Amino acid sequence: MSEPPASGEALLDVDHVTMRFGGLFAVNDLSFSARSRQITAVIGPNGAGKTTLFNCITGFYKPQVGRLTLHHPQGPLLLERLDDHVISRRARVARTFQNIRLFARMSVLENLIVAQHTALMAASAFSLAGLLGLHRYRDAERRAVAKARHWLDRMALTGLADEAAGSLPYGHQRRLEIARAMCTDPLLLCLDEPAAGLNPRESAELNRLLRSIRDQDGIGLLLIEHDMSVVMEISDHVVVLDYGKKIAEGNPAEVKRDPAVIRAYLGEPDDADLPPEPTGSASC
Repeated sequence: MSEPPASGEALLDVDHVTMRFGGLFAVNDLSFSARSRQITAVIGPNGAGKTTLFNCITGFYKPQVGRLTLHHPQGPLLLERLDDHVISRRARVARTFQNIRLFARMSVLENLIVAQHTALMAASAFSLAGLLGLHRYRDAERRAVAKARHWLDRMALTGLADEAAGSLPYGHQRRLEIARAMCTDPLLLCLDEPAAGLNPRESAELNRLLRSIRDQDGIGLLLIEHDMSVVMEISDHVVVLDYGKKIAEGNPAEVKRDPAVIRAYLGEPDDADLPPEPTGSASC
């Protein structure tokens, strides 16, 4: 399998991307780069355009303007020109969702094997080799199970392999969804609010997990997150959106101090909230 770009090299370039619905600009002339082997966080208030951006990157939407370039080892790919299934399979862009989308009635292990269906179907010659029990299919099946068990170990879910995915506690389901995405061998992993609904202990475990994926697996992570303790602790680079436009970017410390970011999150006081002006004439 092709190796990802070296650490720090551009993995995804977002160039002047615009996505509008009627007269509403969900993403407005947005440009930034996400780098390989780094965690890039995209933050902003509700309605800032974060999920729309993810939908453009993963092929659910086609932006009206702009370019999304993934620097694949075999050559750059323009994601806005590819269908979503091609982006997943050929470009190797994986995604999780804000609302968990596991196969609830399948076992934990089966969820991770199903994630590898493209490789298994190819090895089975689209079912023929599987029906005949040929060696190449049996070998591919063994590799798929081994990969699934590897990620169960990484997620501390091995003891739950035979449990129905829908019966797991919420935090375990979040980890399983990330494991399922990683079973596709992504170059870029897009995580839509992975810390949503987690308690502080689970958020700390998530931080360790995402850092290990960055450092051990050498891929780029693009993260949408409202939990600022997660963003500020693990991000290498932060991009801030407000009403579809980029208002700031930089390392977490720089972004945290940026006045435009503070205004976007906290707002500016209305005149009614300001203290009254002193009355009477001042003496000289």
